[in-house]
Amino acid sequence: MRTTCAYCGVGCGILATPTGERSADIKGDPDHPANAGKLCSKGTHLGETIGLEGRLLTPMIGRRTASWDAALGLVAKRFRETIAQHGPNSVAFYVSGQLLTEDYYVANKLMKGFIGAANIDTNSRLCMASAVAGHIRAFGEDIVPASYNDLDAADLIVLVGSNAAWCHPIVYQRIRARCDAGAKLVVIDPRRTETADEADLHLSIRPGTDVALMNGLLAWCRDAGVVDQAYLARHVATPDDFWDRCEGGSDLWSVARVCDVPPQELRRFFELFAATPKTVTMFSQGVNQSLAGTDQVNAIINLHLATGRIGKPGAAPFSITGQPNAMGGREVGGLASSLAAHMDFTPANVARVGRFWAAPNMATRPGLKAVDLFRELGQGRIKAIWIMATNPAVSMPDAGRVREALADCPFVVVSDVVDTTDTSVHAHVRLPAAAWGEKDGTVTNSDRTVSRQRAFMAAPGEARPDWWIVTQVARRMGWKTAFPYDRPAEIWREHCRLSAYENDGARLFALPSHAAKGNAEYDAMAPFRWGGTPFSDGRFPTPDGRARLIPVAQKPVAAPLGKWPMTLNTGRYRDHWHTMTRTGLSPKLARHREEPLVEIHPDDASACGIVDGNLARVTTPQGSSLFRATVVTSQRAGEVFVPIHWTDRTATGGRAGRLPRPLADPVSGQPGFKSTPARIDRVETAWRGFIIVRGQLAAPPDCLWATRVAVPHGSAWDMAGTGDADALDASLPKGQRIEAIDAARGSRRVAILDGGRLRAVLFVTRDGSLPPRDWLVAQLGEAIAAPTLLAGRAAGVQVDRGPIVCACFDVGLKTILAAIADQHLADVPAIGAALGAGTNCGSCRPALAKLLATEGSTHAA
Repeated sequence: MRTTCAYCGVGCGILATPTGERSADIKGDPDHPANAGKLCSKGTHLGETIGLEGRLLTPMIGRRTASWDAALGLVAKRFRETIAQHGPNSVAFYVSGQLLTEDYYVANKLMKGFIGAANIDTNSRLCMASAVAGHIRAFGEDIVPASYNDLDAADLIVLVGSNAAWCHPIVYQRIRARCDAGAKLVVIDPRRTETADEADLHLSIRPGTDVALMNGLLAWCRDAGVVDQAYLARHVATPDDFWDRCEGGSDLWSVARVCDVPPQELRRFFELFAATPKTVTMFSQGVNQSLAGTDQVNAIINLHLATGRIGKPGAAPFSITGQPNAMGGREVGGLASSLAAHMDFTPANVARVGRFWAAPNMATRPGLKAVDLFRELGQGRIKAIWIMATNPAVSMPDAGRVREALADCPFVVVSDVVDTTDTSVHAHVRLPAAAWGEKDGTVTNSDRTVSRQRAFMAAPGEARPDWWIVTQVARRMGWKTAFPYDRPAEIWREHCRLSAYENDGARLFALPSHAAKGNAEYDAMAPFRWGGTPFSDGRFPTPDGRARLIPVAQKPVAAPLGKWPMTLNTGRYRDHWHTMTRTGLSPKLARHREEPLVEIHPDDASACGIVDGNLARVTTPQGSSLFRATVVTSQRAGEVFVPIHWTDRTATGGRAGRLPRPLADPVSGQPGFKSTPARIDRVETAWRGFIIVRGQLAAPPDCLWATRVAVPHGSAWDMAGTGDADALDASLPKGQRIEAIDAARGSRRVAILDGGRLRAVLFVTRDGSLPPRDWLVAQLGEAIAAPTLLAGRAAGVQVDRGPIVCACFDVGLKTILAAIADQHLADVPAIGAALGAGTNCGSCRPALAKLLATEGSTHAA
């Protein structure tokens, strides 16, 4: 079955072959234009995530199972009553880039056309709303003016705020292939990521100084004669004071000082950009997730418009999205700030969409964006909220306040595939949604390619597609004829008709040729990219057909002071996704990063008394959370980085969402996750240990620090604490117990057996060592546990693979180092030939290159 990956906005095609009721063989689709058969580690291991562990399989009202009729009837009744008593703006939907376009369409139609408010926003607000706002300001419409093919034609690729090697590995491999053919790569990122390691130039700028950098580059281009005056005259509207407003403090030395980079490196970047017409500037969360995100986007677009580097092969600004259908949500109007089909809330557009939908109660103005929506929820003005396919109690900034708001809301509905999340524990009604592999529809990726997601498994239990759930509620609210859909193809056709309705070319987004396609054609739909090559003719979807240069100025960057001497940045890990409800099920994906780490520069660690491996508490004015400290030179001094993925389901710490400020860009409403004032403190512990258990523990271990990862046949918890560790025994399952205590080393080891088979082990030490876990994990799969169980290893010499570097082929650090030394491996392809590492998704290739460099210098020394 040809389908599309469930993860990032690259939109990779997949060939899924069912091998059982809940299993499938997953391969890349060689005919899909996004990936040509390649898959990253997450896509490769999708087959490990489609079981029924943790699934919500029946509607729930409170803690009781319910019929669909009862659950849907209650949702419709409570929403009707709330609207009647408090008005349409008292209700809200919070949806997700995990939804399919057809799901998004019916949810948006119900809220904006029939309930009569625009209070539907999406978690995509958190990742790409500033790109949307920047596109609209510059182009008149939310158009991504690039495709992946532009990467193949570029001579210079500039990655701004993007760790593509980890977050978009397949696109990154395309970039590397172009660089191997002679293109140059510049990475602009405060952190020296694995993407930056392979760049020709890395500019480690001070967070929040992107506007200064791009304005400085624009001034340099003007002085160098690179600005395309003819293109500007024909195709771009330039405000009279544009150059004066953008050039203040934009000389090389001033920009270097503001951005905190060496002037010689800045000059090298400026000269390289000016000399290379075929430039693609690809940007992601480091640009968007800022309190000045929209200005930063427009600073990049200004640069490309002014130099005429747009609408041409290999020359474009390119926003790359984080979620599989963030783009589809933008197309149907899933953001509170847009109406539908790339239309805004002008009276003409409101009337047009109202006519098309025959809507009785059209929303006439934008609704609440995500941060404002949850603030209004907390202040009691939102009385009922429906959350679909997302986990805002973890992912929103100041997530502690979001939890309080959900707990106090009179009526919370959650549609999800997962039984228990940090969000769903606050729900009055939970609705079981169909998951990836069970539902049909379309998604749009970062370069405007629309692909089909297709079902290759039956939905389990009573799970239903999101479009069906929304449609059923709409009918029960009184709008049966407006929501007549029986299959997603019907919704797709309506969406396509709306995109072309009374559209005389004013909007580039239009799918008229798809509006009449039958069900069979929809089922067989091949991937296609809409919009051709935007702006190749120099015309833009504005009233005068010209793009806009938007004057933007660098805002002051506050220096950390007093109680908050550090700057906190948050982001993703390579092999995890969002809040791990899917990737957390995969034992192989868990191996790359098994704990939430706070990355800290050695100078800061020394000043705080922190050494590598300590526990550390990161605190901001919003809250605090525990992390394991890792001391790295890749982090700028004065700044720390934490991952976004851990939740109450997977750890007692690591909650990054507690920490950022609930502040947002004033234009886009996108939160600023990248520069929160913070402090970090060492946390002392008396002991550390682990539990390995068949299946799952009923609750996290009762201790200061506990983090869970999936392992074959069960789960493993790493732990640390203060005081007595005896309370951990309460976490162990029942069974035959064997125990060993070493008072001299302060260690205790417990095994629980059932008929000779291992059920759980607990290893704790106060000042000694702990054995590697791999052999103990393997014992979960044995019919009879080994007699050396409490030794933590089999008799004889054991091989320790070390931390996993290549998740695709499960290759560990020590295995790689041994092969480099023993086989005299000299380059990354040689490691691939020997071990397979780096030959699938390639996201570990920067790490392999770094190991080679380290080993080479070690042997040279």
